[in-house]
Amino acid sequence: MWQKPTFPRALTVYPQAQVTLVRHGIPWLEFLVYPDHRRVKARNVYNFRRRLRERWQEYCAGAISFAEFDASVQGWINASRSTSGSIVRRRSLGQPVLEGL
Repeated sequence: MWQKPTFPRALTVYPQAQVTLVRHGIPWLEFLVYPDHRRVKARNVYNFRRRLRERWQEYCAGAISFAEFDASVQGWINASRSTSGSIVRRRSLGQPVLEGL
């Protein structure tokens, strides 16, 4: 038998919460989640490119081994593999990042 709930069923919206449409993407961890795909946040791509440059300079200076440099690159590839980011991976790992170092 159905009973009337004893608590009020109201939507509580926190003042700092932002309500958006799902089609605009929902930020979650390092991704923007859409109904049919996921994308890596732009700031994470920017931060990776910066770290890649720094790690490349460290490798060229002999401060780290190639295995350490490669582990950093492989970590990024594996983290972004679960997204729709093949273009992002190609651009992030492209020549302009390492060019001129």
